[in-house]
Amino acid sequence: MRTQHPKNILMLIPQLTFGGAERVFHDHGREFARAGHTVTECVFDSQGRIDFPTHNQLIGLDVPAAGASPLSKARIWQQRVQRLRQLKRELQIDVCISHLEGADYLNLLSKGKEQVILCVHNSKRHDPGYAGASGWLRRRMLMPVLYRRADGVVAVSRDLRQELIDYLGLPTGLVRTINNFVELEAVRTQAAVSLPPAEAALFAHGPVLVVAGRLSLEKNQPALLPVLMGLLQTRPAAGRLLLLGDGPLRPALVAASIQQGLRVWDGPAQEGAPPPNPALYDVILLGFRPNPFPYIAQAAVNVLPSLTEGFPMAICEALACGVPVASADCPTGPREILAPATPATQRASGPEWAEFGLLLPLLKSGASQDAGVAAWVAALSELLYNPARRAHYVAQSLLRSEAFGPEPVLAQWEVLIQLPTTRS
Repeated sequence: MRTQHPKNILMLIPQLTFGGAERVFHDHGREFARAGHTVTECVFDSQGRIDFPTHNQLIGLDVPAAGASPLSKARIWQQRVQRLRQLKRELQIDVCISHLEGADYLNLLSKGKEQVILCVHNSKRHDPGYAGASGWLRRRMLMPVLYRRADGVVAVSRDLRQELIDYLGLPTGLVRTINNFVELEAVRTQAAVSLPPAEAALFAHGPVLVVAGRLSLEKNQPALLPVLMGLLQTRPAAGRLLLLGDGPLRPALVAASIQQGLRVWDGPAQEGAPPPNPALYDVILLGFRPNPFPYIAQAAVNVLPSLTEGFPMAICEALACGVPVASADCPTGPREILAPATPATQRASGPEWAEFGLLLPLLKSGASQDAGVAAWVAALSELLYNPARRAHYVAQSLLRSEAFGPEPVLAQWEVLIQLPTTRS
């Protein structure tokens, strides 16, 4: 789709290391350029790691690193605001789109005559990153005040939009929902790539549950370990858990696996050799893979245990691969994807065999843990070993994925960036 009214677009994000928001940022930049817009991508530090290379111009704000004192940090923020304001003028920017909270603040504070749009990926109410006094200040004072200065706020899920209205008090007319998109054909092409024999062997010893994503607190991967143990106690050949990705939770995940009595292979953080004999392991940490889709496509089930999400691309990508999805019914996104006809406020209290996948209650620690684990074990056993159930959700996965192709999503973005600036 070629635009009739090309814009100078500046896209802003703190960094381009591996992550869901960073991938969306990269895909948007590519598609805006294909549509005929002039796109410049901007990160805070041009010397940082880039996991998503771009064909667009990439610029870093590149101000000195902040010291430990609040005064030093405030000075760095001021310098970043000044640098971004200068950059917007030099490039004659028509639209500046920011992704993630820190970039949002800079975009708003440097606002001139250009249209300012914020793309919100995560829950401000439920994300554990907002704990403590700093989190309270940001989500109860800074965001409710500053976000009103935007020309548009895009929430990547319907539930997230409602949260921004109810929790941050943003005007309903300011916030709209535009889901993330998936390059369906590209995903399917990459999923068809043959794995080396040693990696194909990962799937030769019973069903494999795959979890793809950053190993971090909100993704909640350790909560799956008792579930895996329950499956193995029910059926000794129930397979294994394969984790694709890396992050700060990795050491704790390895330790928790050992504590549970599971055999764990702690592989390389980056792409490297698989375990020499996969049959000897229950939990395999395969690390980051630039192309995760051949692994996802061969999985028996794609699992999402998260405590909170924005709009989980991992679910959409698994659907595109024709893999059944079992997801925690966390805020926000899984219900919108797997059970779109149900109310946004509905939450699974037990296994919910939804229209396009399996929704399950959140896995939490404490008194309710055993009941939650039992529900997950029973439901996953049904999905793994009931051929009719599996075949149904394979077909439903492929059907649902068509709703998240790029064209309908980008058409919504095109309408938004063509709107006149309403604030100065």
